[in-house]
Amino acid sequence: MRIAVEAPLQDEVRALVAALNAHLRPLSPPEFQFQLTAEQMAGGDTTVFIVRDETSRPVGMGALKAHDASTGEVKRMYAAPEVRGKGVGWLVLQAIEAKARALGLARLVLETGATPGFEPAWALYQRSGFAVCGAVLDYPDSGYSRFYEKTLTP
Repeated sequence: MRIAVEAPLQDEVRALVAALNAHLRPLSPPEFQFQLTAEQMAGGDTTVFIVRDETSRPVGMGALKAHDASTGEVKRMYAAPEVRGKGVGWLVLQAIEAKARALGLARLVLETGATPGFEPAWALYQRSGFAVCGAVLDYPDSGYSRFYEKTLTP
């Protein structure tokens, strides 16, 4: 598998976004799902990473959204069902962290679901050095979200 920064306004990336949204839809109420569209990910403050398999089919994604000079947010993490457990999420998080460091960001944060079904995501973030924290950015502390942060050392 290979990972690269790609433009989100591609049909293949839109299909990954749709698959992620379909996966998330039953897990928490829609008003507590904070999903970026492909168009929103195309902004200059967001870097999108796409993982492709040996046939060049996209099988995973994630994005880094820079909020200010010190804080970046991990967004839209997804691995296709057939590649889950094969390191796709780890690969994406490593790329996001490397980009955040290159931008000089001091901290990464993220919001994910707090309901059953999100356990694999929690395990990935914790294995990657993220710690549970209070609400971040402008997310509501609803009980449907779990928040993580990681300090990036120079």
